[in-house]
Formats: sequence, C-alpha cells, structure tokens
Amino acid sequence: MPEHLEVRLPDGVRLHVTATGPVDAEVTAVLLHGWTLDGRSWHHQLAGLRDRFGDRVRVLTYDARGHGRSSCMALRTATLAQLGDDLAAVVDQLVPSGPIVLVGHSMGGMTVMEYAHRHPDRFADRVAGLVFVSTTAEGHTHTVYGLSPRIARLIRLAETTGAGVLARCGAWRPPHALLRALRPSIRWMLFGDRCDPADIRLVTSAVARASLRSIGGFRASIGAQHRLDTLAALGRLPAAALVGDRDRLTPPPCAESIAAALPTTELTVCPGAGHMLMMERPDEVTATVAGVLGQVLTGTGAGASGHGVGTPG
Repeated sequence: MPEHLEVRLPDGVRLHVTATGPVDAEVTAVLLHGWTLDGRSWHHQLAGLRDRFGDRVRVLTYDARGHGRSSCMALRTATLAQLGDDLAAVVDQLVPSGPIVLVGHSMGGMTVMEYAHRHPDRFADRVAGLVFVSTTAEGHTHTVYGLSPRIARLIRLAETTGAGVLARCGAWRPPHALLRALRPSIRWMLFGDRCDPADIRLVTSAVARASLRSIGGFRASIGAQHRLDTLAALGRLPAAALVGDRDRLTPPPCAESIAAALPTTELTVCPGAGHMLMMERPDEVTATVAGVLGQVLTGTGAGASGHGVGTPG
C-alpha cells in the first residue's frame, strides 16, 4: 500500500507525498507532475513500476505547493526557482542516500531543470538519470497551441492577463460548475486524438484542487524559463524525453531542443498523442522510465562513469 508522508518547507508550506517501495531500495524515482495537476497524474506509472521492479525501486510523487493536497503559499513563491528548491528539500528529507532518477511532466520537468541549475553540486551527487515528459527548457518559445502565430499571440495575451487576475485570488479554488463547462476546452488543450473519459475526469478533479494563486501565479515563471545551457552541462547522464505530436503546449520542437542540448537523451515522439502522455500513452511512459531505471540499476547507462553539472549562471 502507498505510504502518505509530509514534507514541511522552511516557509511553512506542507507538501503531500505518496511513497511506494522500501526506504532502502537500490534506486529512488521521484515523479513530478505538471502545472494545475497533482501526483495522481502518475497512477499508471506507480502501478507499472511496482510490477516491474518490486522492492528494488522506491517511487515518490508529491503535490507541488498550491496543488493537490499540499498547502497554498505566498504569491512571491509561485516560481519555478522555488519549485527547484522544494525538490531539493524533498530529496534531502526523504531520500538522504542512494541514486535518484527524476521524472518530470511539463512544469515538473522544468522543476527538475531548475533543481539542476540552482543546486548543481547536490544534483551531481545524487541524480543518476532523467526522464522528461511533455516539457520544455525554453518557456513558451514553441507554444502556439496548434494555431497560427497571430492567434497564438492573442491567446497568450489573454492567458497572461487572466493569470495575473487569478494569482491575486489567494487560496480559493476553481468552482466545479465552471470546470464542468470548460471540460471540452481542457480536453482540446491537453489531449490528442483520443481521450478516456476517466482521464479527463481526473484532470478536471486535479485542476479543481489547485489554488487560484498557483494557477495564475506560476504562469509568468513558466513562460520565461530558459535552461538549455543547464542541460548541456549535465554530461553523460542517462536521459529520455517523450512528446506527443499533437501536443499543443509543449510541441515536438521542445523535446527536440532538450535532446540536442543533452545528447544522451533518447527521444520518443508519440503519434496522435497530446500533452498528457502519462495517461494517453501509459505503457510507453512506464517503459521509458523503466529503461532509465534499468540502466541505473545495472550501471550500464551513459552516466555510469560519472556525471557533473555546471555552476549556476
């Protein structure tokens, strides 16, 4: 059965953590969810990795500040930099020893990059593998929502204006009636050709649990981040990236630039899939994470002879 834990951060924020597997497992995988979602996004992978590795791998998921069952926070801390520091705290408190594989979806992948940028020595000492799922190292550079650039600019303007308003709404959460009305738009934005009704219900449920402060507050930081240089400094760390060719938020050029910056990255493009690959293509995502974990367990990965990270710029 999953174990439910809590990490208390220096500013008083409490992170809700779900753990499976023994504390003395050979490798720990930390799975980080995307913006407005929560740790339940990874339910397919939690089950699949447990079936594949048993007690050899411990898996942690946690709800980011302002999301899911974690507490809300001051607006000034709704930044990717803070999320990178939060990840460092989770690692320090819950994974004090042993190799770690970091798996990040969307904002979660950007959090991993921020951790590498802000805590390079700790990252180099602990991280043995990376998996990036539907994410980017270039902010909104490639995000055009599958539309013409002119319309995309108008949508981004409306989105950023609305985010500023939501960010000032504090710990309130989106009304369920509004989310039900927006479900077709959420389905269009996040999913590709096919969408299981259970998946859209889970995503809508997750958005309903995110504070309006986090929904609006993180938008500026997410749009502005650029961390290709950080990735290029990671050396020969085993890595993989997956993207759907129908992804309207982080389209294939986002994953391609990650793979170009970190040449050890095994790139997978999933035809017909959108932004929610953990749900749309659960077997492919689980197999990719398992592949990186297998390299770490056997010492056959590109990073087996050591890896390092540059200092923050």
